[in-house]
Amino acid sequence: MNETNYSRVTEFVLLGLSSSKELQPLLFLVFSLLYLAILLGNFLIILTVTSDSRLHTPMYFLLANLSFIDVCVASFATPKMIADLLVERKTISFDACLAQIFFVHLFTGSEMVFLVSMA
Repeated sequence: MNETNYSRVTEFVLLGLSSSKELQPLLFLVFSLLYLAILLGNFLIILTVTSDSRLHTPMYFLLANLSFIDVCVASFATPKMIADLLVERKTISFDACLAQIFFVHLFTGSEMVFLVSMA
């Protein structure tokens, strides 16, 4: 009666976005373009706010920080999803999954704080 389960989950198999081999290159292209647009748009906002001295006001400071947080939110899970569209075996380790969960809460919580302070 002293049988305990000592197995440990080491990785998760990712299913669900697309199991169609024909659709995966199209999804790779679409998500790559969207990710690139997000990065370029937010970096343009940050660059504009930091380079123009007339924009060194609290509102634009918060806007630049909000853009930085948006870059962080887009950059911790999206590249993994985009890369998984190109590989046969779509897995994520248990530690990487926990890190993604932690960072999604950290960055979205920070974003809410900035939005509340901007309001």
